[in-house]
Amino acid sequence: MLLWEMIIPKLFILLNKYTQVDKVNIQTKKDIEKKLKAYDLVIVGFHKSSANPWKSYKFNSKEKELLQKIALYKPTVLNVFTSPYSLIGIADDLPAKAIVVSYQNDWYPQEISPQMIFGALSFKGKLPVGISRKYPVHTGLTTPDIKRLSYGFPEQVNVDSRKLKRVDSLMQFMMDTMAAPGGVLLVARHGKVIYEKNYGYQTYDKKRPVKTTDLYDLASVTKVMAATTLMMHAYDKGMFQIEDQLGDLMPLLKDSNKDTITVKEALSHYAKIKSWIPFYLETIDKRGRPLRKYYHKKPDDTYNIEVAKNLYLNKNYLDKIWDTIRTVPQYEKLKYVYSGLPFYLFKKFIEDNTGKKMEKLVDSIFYKPIGATTVTYNPLKKFPAERIAPAEKDDYYRHQTLRGYVHDMGAAMLGGVSGNAGLFGNANDLAKLMQMHLNKGYYGGRRYISDTTEITFNKRHYAQDSVRRGLGWDKPQFKDHPGPTFEEISAKSFGHQGFTGTMIWADPEEEIVYIFLSNRTFPTMKNRLLYKLNIRSEVHRRIYEALKDPKHDYRYHPGKVDPYEYWKPEEKEKKKN
Repeated sequence: MLLWEMIIPKLFILLNKYTQVDKVNIQTKKDIEKKLKAYDLVIVGFHKSSANPWKSYKFNSKEKELLQKIALYKPTVLNVFTSPYSLIGIADDLPAKAIVVSYQNDWYPQEISPQMIFGALSFKGKLPVGISRKYPVHTGLTTPDIKRLSYGFPEQVNVDSRKLKRVDSLMQFMMDTMAAPGGVLLVARHGKVIYEKNYGYQTYDKKRPVKTTDLYDLASVTKVMAATTLMMHAYDKGMFQIEDQLGDLMPLLKDSNKDTITVKEALSHYAKIKSWIPFYLETIDKRGRPLRKYYHKKPDDTYNIEVAKNLYLNKNYLDKIWDTIRTVPQYEKLKYVYSGLPFYLFKKFIEDNTGKKMEKLVDSIFYKPIGATTVTYNPLKKFPAERIAPAEKDDYYRHQTLRGYVHDMGAAMLGGVSGNAGLFGNANDLAKLMQMHLNKGYYGGRRYISDTTEITFNKRHYAQDSVRRGLGWDKPQFKDHPGPTFEEISAKSFGHQGFTGTMIWADPEEEIVYIFLSNRTFPTMKNRLLYKLNIRSEVHRRIYEALKDPKHDYRYHPGKVDPYEYWKPEEKEKKKN
């Protein structure tokens, strides 16, 4: 939504950090209605060379006329990257929502101005000169901090940039050992993104380098970024209490062996529920090929659940999935068992009680207003395939490279939408959502979840029984137990890992958001080196070692699994062979 005197990539990149912004070239009055009809806001960037004071900085007559027409047609923000005197004779009569004066047309104003327009940084400046009676000298607005992510450099938040770069060697180690072909790493502290970097390639053939804007299959990160977040919203709305029994909330489970399980137990993974059910195995033959009775290559009224490219499941099989979840035997002994099945059920609970599809609900309540435009189910409906890192070369069920189709088999059989898996997204947008949770439900000037609900869901309700989890959220492991983080991190921290090689984590104590994206499952999910080498947790540790004002000692201590020590030469040679 930009009218440009010249195209400035830095400005465009920063604007797109906050929401989807399109470049629109307006040359005539006819272009205005034709090209701007679909947009709700227009940002006009007026760029003039600031190389020397003799360069022209004024609007010409055509630019003035177009600007007036645009501002009358759509809400408009004018951002002037030149002398404030350029506004003489135009500012008083311009019906713009806001006018931003950035003074110079170089990289720094282009980096700062978008952050101020979107409220991530506060406006504090005053005009040093008078423009008109309406805009005299010292005119200006001061805007509040609305707790939206901004972008800067490590030293601004007391992080040593040289030490932080140590994460690069671990990411390179990940690629050298073929633990994953590439990935994206993002670090934010005190609400400021200080490190966002792409590594390697989408695949080992090295045809497409990873970009920070690439989308990854998030796998079980879906449990918290979709299902748990929606359950928190439902809890705020009074739709359930955490002590409520599932049989009372869901008719499907009434009088079943899961009837008396509470929401608190299910979300804590402390409910005797089976860890998973490989539904797909019943629908394939001995060679792993989809059975004709369950799948067709083209959709029709019955075979209309898209599992993968040219593969459609019989819609009646959904009844079998729900009946199997209802009747599958429970574990005999009560113990902590990580399970995806409750998140199938919570999707159904939310949809049955709102009358809305989960994907539309979470998008309208959270993703769209927060500006997390890439976080989505079934991304091929919105994004080109080349922007999506492939998850696996499936040779056991769908028999194709999974790019943009969810890797998780159960989520695929639900049409790509589950509370258990199915989300895709990029690092920047995930950071927004995690920052919202770090802010206890507040982001960008708006409250999404109450702070009391955030506290309730982040609490370990069964810590006395050695259950490390909160409600939906994963938490750091107890001492001398395996887990997702390095041991020294704060117990207040929370997040989740994903099977495909992803991790999101937030720490209220150090105010750090950590996003790690990779497709370690490509070309095969049998590759578990990312786990064995502790790549995600050790990258996480290196970030904390770079803090100049740490609250604890986060350094590596002998006795832990060091990825460099684990990877012995003979094992590397085996991998090559």
